[in-house]
Amino acid sequence: MPSQSKNRSYLNLPSRKGPLPFSDAVLVGDTLYLSGRIGIDPATGMAPADPDQELKLLFEGFKAVLDQAGMTFDDLVWVQVFSPDVSLWERFNAEYLKHFSKNRLPARAFLGSGPLLKGGRFEMMGIAVKGSF
Repeated sequence: MPSQSKNRSYLNLPSRKGPLPFSDAVLVGDTLYLSGRIGIDPATGMAPADPDQELKLLFEGFKAVLDQAGMTFDDLVWVQVFSPDVSLWERFNAEYLKHFSKNRLPARAFLGSGPLLKGGRFEMMGIAVKGSF
């Protein structure tokens, strides 16, 4: 259940482990601000050795946060992706494109980064607007 303050709802997934110093997302009016997310294996607390499994977990987690706000990937209007290995850009795109309706892609940046937490290869954050499509 999201906590609320004035016109804001603070969303956290029930599967979240331990207190963390941020919310999974904050809903302000019809706009959802999604925190950076990495595809973490719940059994190990780390990114899986297989990048495809990490991507699967990343998108499942992103979808779960969007679902909690009553939104879908098609409501995303802006996405930012960080990766310490930009050679994985095409692999990321192959999974990314599976989650959107044709021609309904948000604005996006894919940025090379330093190391990510928990051994992640990808961290994704975004902004969604309810009913944007």
